[in-house]
Amino acid sequence: MNSLFLFDFDGVLVDSLDLYAEAVTRCLVRIGTPIVQSREDYLDLFDGNFYESMAARGVDLAAFSRAAKEIMPGINYAAMQPYAGLIPVLSALQESHLLTVVSSNGKKAIQALLDRFGFAPYFREILGSDFLLSKKDKIDFAVDNYGISREKTVYIGDTAGDIVEARAAGVRAAAVTWGWHSRERLLAVDPDFLIDRPEELLAIAAATAGETSKS
Repeated sequence: MNSLFLFDFDGVLVDSLDLYAEAVTRCLVRIGTPIVQSREDYLDLFDGNFYESMAARGVDLAAFSRAAKEIMPGINYAAMQPYAGLIPVLSALQESHLLTVVSSNGKKAIQALLDRFGFAPYFREILGSDFLLSKKDKIDFAVDNYGISREKTVYIGDTAGDIVEARAAGVRAAAVTWGWHSRERLLAVDPDFLIDRPEELLAIAAATAGETSKS
């Protein structure tokens, strides 16, 4: 394979912001740490690693995990929709590149939605929250496991925290503007690529083969 493309799930492949913001808010209330009072409070948790951000605000992650096991299965997954235009791009990418999901979401939920939306055939593996909490650590694992250099690895995310963790792992960072964080918020963390349409990922694939300039 020429390159390794690591995809965030929520906000990159699937539109799930409102459902997860509401579910996480309920989990935090359940454990007596109601730190999310608005959508913006929720989005602030993704300026860095989601779990580290919660811990820094006094959330007991073990208690949150227990609450999530009770509340998350009740999410209306049927209301989630994939972002348009992804399947042709994923199909083209996987012909010459290795694709894996790296997410803060759980593997079981991700797998069910990949299957539902027809994305599953394109991804080699899912590295979710039940594997490791740090996306940096998951990126490190994927690079080592697949034997593809960091220079040929791209993490595709939709939040500032995604870009920060990709940089910490020493891989190239692509920020998509159709997800959870605004274009301005993404630009503030200086991604290697900022893309507005899924087909622009094909140009990034070409860039990993030799181009070095930022887009």
